Amino acid sequence: MNETTQLPCFREAFYRRERRSIPLVRRFAREALVEWACGVEAADLLLCVSELATNALVHGVPPGRGFRMHLYWERAEGRLRVEMHDSGDGEVPADPVARGAEPDAEAEGGRGLLLVSALADAWGVAERDPGKIVWCEFAASARNFAGLGPDAHHLP
Repeated sequence: MNETTQLPCFREAFYRRERRSIPLVRRFAREALVEWACGVEAADLLLCVSELATNALVHGVPPGRGFRMHLYWERAEGRLRVEMHDSGDGEVPADPVARGAEPDAEAEGGRGLLLVSALADAWGVAERDPGKIVWCEFAASARNFAGLGPDAHHLP
């Protein structure tokens, strides 16, 4: 391997079908951001992580099963990818942005994937057996990445 080749950083964790898993997912993602110093907007990433994990917990994980989060930091491309792997038999959700779906103003839910679509640079859904993978990606900010900006020494 030559010196210019950079392998992606990878982390994964398994979570049980419990509400208390959501703060653990956020903590896990925040720790990776700090360790990797990847220049991704922490608030946006953590909100998307919360939404994807909550969707996996509520809609994608049957009783007795759990979900898995994968984080990939691809240094060469300046991209952070988040994947939530659930184990349910549910259908792959339709793209709410393409459908023009607006939840009822009084509804308590239905905005998660709209938020992910608005905050992430890309997102999508892939099938797995059993279940599905819902993913999103964030590009590193040139201002924050590699010590280029005035605030680069502040970790997220």
